[in-house]
Amino acid sequence: MKKEVLFLSAVLALASCKKEVAENIDQNSTESYSEGESAKAKTPEALGKEIFEGKGNCTACHQVDQKIIGPSIQEIAKMYKDKNADIITFLKGNAEPIVDPSQFDVMKTNFPVTKAMSDEELKAIETYIYSNLK
Repeated sequence: MKKEVLFLSAVLALASCKKEVAENIDQNSTESYSEGESAKAKTPEALGKEIFEGKGNCTACHQVDQKIIGPSIQEIAKMYKDKNADIITFLKGNAEPIVDPSQFDVMKTNFPVTKAMSDEELKAIETYIYSNLK
């Protein structure tokens, strides 16, 4: 029964992620930039926040200071810093979960999104996560 609930949670999380990602892509397609502004001009932290809240759809499960489905951003940052672990390696699917292993099956459904990201995008997400350390 527990496996069925976990599987159902993962399916629902994946379904909601894909829908919101599609909505975000549609909303961002009409975005315009002022003269001289470009995506490259953003700080890594700002880019990380944009990806985290946008195409990464990480906010569906992670909030800055409270646990939703997954751990809070602050909890992730603290745990990875304390253990000197590598967030990018985890997001690439090449490391074991250290913050909340019980939710790992739900997180795995998002690896196709994070694995498709560039190293620059993953580094920006990491920078954003660490910027929330308290």
